[in-house]
Amino acid sequence: MIAVRGYQDQRVVVLGLGRSGLSAARSLRAGGADVLAWDDGAAGRAAAEAEGFALRDPTEKGALEGVACLVTSPGIPHLYPAPHRAILAAMDAGVPVDNDIGLFFRSLAQSDWAMLDSPPRVVAITGTNGKSTTAALLAHLLSEAGRPVQLAGNIGRGVLDIDPPGDGAVVVLELSSYQIELARALTPDIAVFTNLTTDHLDRHGGMGGYFAAKRRLFAEGGPDRAVIGVDEVEGRFLANQMAEVPGDDRLIRISGTRLDGPGWDISTRKGWLSERRKGRQVASFDLRQMPGLPGAHNHQNAACAYGAARALGLAPRVIEDALGTYPGLPHRSQRVAERGGVSFVNDSKATNVDAAIHALSAFKRIRWICGGLADPAELAPLREAAGNVAKAYVIGREAEAFAVALGDLPSEVCTDMATAVTRAAAEARPGDTVLLAPAAKSFDQYDSFEARGDHFVAIVSELGP
Repeated sequence: MIAVRGYQDQRVVVLGLGRSGLSAARSLRAGGADVLAWDDGAAGRAAAEAEGFALRDPTEKGALEGVACLVTSPGIPHLYPAPHRAILAAMDAGVPVDNDIGLFFRSLAQSDWAMLDSPPRVVAITGTNGKSTTAALLAHLLSEAGRPVQLAGNIGRGVLDIDPPGDGAVVVLELSSYQIELARALTPDIAVFTNLTTDHLDRHGGMGGYFAAKRRLFAEGGPDRAVIGVDEVEGRFLANQMAEVPGDDRLIRISGTRLDGPGWDISTRKGWLSERRKGRQVASFDLRQMPGLPGAHNHQNAACAYGAARALGLAPRVIEDALGTYPGLPHRSQRVAERGGVSFVNDSKATNVDAAIHALSAFKRIRWICGGLADPAELAPLREAAGNVAKAYVIGREAEAFAVALGDLPSEVCTDMATAVTRAAAEARPGDTVLLAPAAKSFDQYDSFEARGDHFVAIVSELGP
């Protein structure tokens, strides 16, 4: 546990008592804060009371008097589409609002770090798609190289639940826009930006607000090195903002096409990773041979992780060998079974159109299970990307509207997962891939994309040999 510093003998209110909220409450208490807790749900309040935390509704009159800080969970809106009533009350009362990420960065450094040969380093990874895979992959590379590493944030453990890192250790954080936007302290040693596509626009008031939230990791954090995907204009803008001079090697640019410049570039053109520094190639190898990283989107993830690993001092050959042993993450291009020459792949994390497009490009002949909570007006790009799709099997409460949005693509309205998997498996031929890549959020039928993916895997397991 990382004990939160700076609030000893001060009163702090924690709002939202899920994983990150309870973790923050414990760490604040360990640092000597007087912690009050609140959750709009009875279950969250009961969990806090069971751990000995006093409850206080911060929206009640006078509840924020004498409070030094309100710490909120990432899922609670603080600006758009409207601030939660408790956060609005804190703003009106002049009480600073923070989150567990801000508490982590202000509390991580320990007094004994001055005695370490190699002080711990933090790598923070953000972007719309691929940040989980990039974070897990980087942790895998470091572990295979014998470096002590902990994975936390939006993946793995809560940031305040990790052990205080020791000599030469690395903390790898996956950070969402929700987490970055509100954190009052952001000081990673290395910051990674994978890409930016349309997502979470209601929460950030549009695309500009969404990008601004991501950009804070670089603008506010001032990392020693930045690894930035530049295949979208926002990434190119961010890279330009980070470089002080042409060829500034504090910036590592990542692209799916070849980059020619005076700086430090990593490209994945046609599946080959190529590292160039000051116009000279220093490493090159075939990513298509890596079984846990299928498709161009995973090649970009590999390049981002490779760039961060290089910034941490790992040699290209060490990274190449470790990439070959990466097993992949659940719900992200996860190959779960093969039946009669038919592969079954769980990419339930493809919760938006762009992520689904990447998944569709990774396999040759696809029986595509798709659908969920989505705006049919935003699905048009899927039509052009579905060249490898033999047929779509559409699930979700609005499956019929989703199928109509796919245009002339052969499709079948299945509504539920069991029907979709059964029909796709029955019609698949050797060499086909039955792919769950919904292009939509799961909340019309499932509590999370993980629950949706787990259901897919369970049904596939029941199909038999």
